[in-house]
Formats: sequence, structure tokens, C-alpha cells
Amino acid sequence: MLGWTMGELASAAGIGVMTVNRFEGGQTVAAASITKIAKTLSDAGVILIGDGEASASGRAGVRLA
Repeated sequence: MLGWTMGELASAAGIGVMTVNRFEGGQTVAAASITKIAKTLSDAGVILIGDGEASASGRAGVRLA
């Protein structure tokens, strides 16, 4: 959505590129790293939608603020 590379997200979140790679690949990542990713995306205007939250489908997703 933002057009960021893994490196740009990692840098903005203060985590390693391999952590972002593991997260995007669905592998186990430390909770603190997930929190940093979520905050970084939120600060950039991305709204994360959890399962059952208000969305057209009622499923998890993202949108830009």
C-alpha cells in the first residue's frame, strides 16, 4: 500500500530486514517486532482491520487512512 521495500519498513520500524521477511512469510516473529511493525504502519496511515472488526467483508484486512 505504501510502496515501501522490506528495507524501508525495517528501517522505519527499527528492526532487521530478515525479521520483516520472516513476518511476511508467515513465520514466527517476536511480539515486540510485530508491535513495532504495526505502529510503524499505523503512523504511516495504514489502518489494520482485525477479524470481525468493521469492514465490508467482516474479515481481516488493511486500508489507508
